[in-house]
Amino acid sequence: MKKLYSGLQRFIRDEEGVTAIEYALIAALIAVVIIAAVRLVGQDVNNTFQSIANALT
Repeated sequence: MKKLYSGLQRFIRDEEGVTAIEYALIAALIAVVIIAAVRLVGQDVNNTFQSIANALT
């Protein structure tokens, strides 16, 4: 029983898993921001090229 209690205390104090989860959440948030920025800028670039193509024809 003492081993179980000792193992449970060690598990509660261990913060490596929490840190890994925090890094994963930060990486996911950064990826979402990058995807949103690329979509927004990509649409603007597409509109610019389309207006240039229309002006040339």
